[in-house]
Amino acid sequence: MRVTKRYLATAVIAAASIALVGCAPTATAGGGDASGDAAPVKVAMITSQSGPLAAYGEAYTEGFEAGLDYATDGTGAVDGRELDIEWLDDQGNPDTAVSLAKDVIGQGTQIIAGTVVSGIATALAEQAEQNKILYISGPAAADAITGVNDYTFRSGRQTYQDVATAGTFIGDPAGKKVVVFAQDNAFGQGNLAGVQAVLGGQGATVEGVLVAEDATEFTPFAQQLVAASPDLVFVAWAGASSGAMWTALAQQGVFDAAPVVTGLGDVATYGAYGDASSDISFLNHYFAGASGTDVETAMIEHLDEAGATPDLFSPDGFVAAQMLVQAVREGGDSVDGMVDALEGWTFDSVKGEITVREEDHAMIQPMYQAKLVQDGDAWVPELVDTVDAETVAPPVAGE
Repeated sequence: MRVTKRYLATAVIAAASIALVGCAPTATAGGGDASGDAAPVKVAMITSQSGPLAAYGEAYTEGFEAGLDYATDGTGAVDGRELDIEWLDDQGNPDTAVSLAKDVIGQGTQIIAGTVVSGIATALAEQAEQNKILYISGPAAADAITGVNDYTFRSGRQTYQDVATAGTFIGDPAGKKVVVFAQDNAFGQGNLAGVQAVLGGQGATVEGVLVAEDATEFTPFAQQLVAASPDLVFVAWAGASSGAMWTALAQQGVFDAAPVVTGLGDVATYGAYGDASSDISFLNHYFAGASGTDVETAMIEHLDEAGATPDLFSPDGFVAAQMLVQAVREGGDSVDGMVDALEGWTFDSVKGEITVREEDHAMIQPMYQAKLVQDGDAWVPELVDTVDAETVAPPVAGE
């Protein structure tokens, strides 16, 4: 497997109040030889090697390398056929990603995978449909990617599955009251809309307490949460004010009033919650050790040997590699054959059994409830419960 690396860079990004250093990923060449006269299969991996989500792109890339090693039995080739994989940096910019995609498609590439940015994924999905190539999106979570066209798949979870997992902390949401506590910006408003659509659609009453981005005093808002008498508080927050916000919720007794749920992010954010760490209920896509499967063990061993850390989006890269191998092995050089090979495919992966739903290409997969526990001076995640894949499966897109 030949690997080309372009536009390598480093970036420093903020996740909650923790700084991450996102280093340019590398790819490991496999030892397989092309079989007979079959030409190598060209694959373009477009993801963030620089830009604000570079650290997520790095975890995705490392997971992909582990997944490719696993799916090809260490050869890096599919039944002896070489994979010509080219890594490209979208820089977190949709225009850059589309330009890169058009370039490689013009060179005959029929398979594109990657990106952690939802806006980029939807743009690449358009290119996939226009040019009739296979596109396997990465960690990008937008629900709109599912069912967008016949040529687009995803290797991670989607927003619906995150929100539905939050709802499992109160059982059946019907008749329950959920309050979304978020910043009054596009991110916070989007989360409020998502909770209204998912849990509101399941019968919950959903309200929002939205806070100005420049707020520094959170006591009055915490008191509003208690006064609302919620059955669940869903927190969507980012930025430097996170620590003060969580402290205010703890001091005002919000954790005594109702379960407080938020998403557990990447490893670098585990220490961002301060004294509230042990009181928060976390919905989770993945953390190291969450599933306990044999495939997870194989991934972690590979990452350890490579000096990498299992992280939130490691499985997304691993699954992308499994999907790539399945598409090439069963689909050959026909894009329509590759699509047929993936639709309805059920396979064992890091999180357990996963199914690519035939109707809209949603990834039906388990999710997790987690908590943080103290380990010396650090906070580490601990599994509370595994949420069955069908429990949080999104409705079929378009129905």
